[in-house]
Amino acid sequence: MNFMELATTRYSVRAFDNRAIEADKLQKILEAGRIAPTAKNNQPQHIYVVKSAAGLAKMQAVTRCHYGAPVVLIVAYDKNLEWQNPLENGVVSGQQDASIIATHMMLQATELGIGSVWVDMFSPTEVKKVFELPENIVPVLLMPLGYAAKDAAPSPFHTQKKPLSETVTEI
Repeated sequence: MNFMELATTRYSVRAFDNRAIEADKLQKILEAGRIAPTAKNNQPQHIYVVKSAAGLAKMQAVTRCHYGAPVVLIVAYDKNLEWQNPLENGVVSGQQDASIIATHMMLQATELGIGSVWVDMFSPTEVKKVFELPENIVPVLLMPLGYAAKDAAPSPFHTQKKPLSETVTEI
């Protein structure tokens, strides 16, 4: 599968079956995040892998958007390690770095036949509290992972993309 096929095949899976993700496949997904670029190669990311029954129960308490996935990644960054732009105060890279890493992991999961969904519907403060994350860690997104249920399908909006003429300007 070439990149464009991979990118168009991936969709937000919101229904998972109960099959576990094989350890080697989960490792490949995590490795795809590890090799992703980050600002100045500071690598501020920290990925929490939630797959125990106790952890998944906690996840259900912090978001309704877990969709019964057997694994949920908490994609976060260490604010002490994020790059800070010396040209403008307050411009930092942590959220961008975490987003690049998450995208790499989502595409790797797709190539392996594993579904994923990017979840923003949660309180980072609550996730930090419930999972007892260090003060310097900032959760950016949750990523449920697993094999798509038989009835899982892309949302009707999945293929509705604006034309390039509306999103690209040459200057």
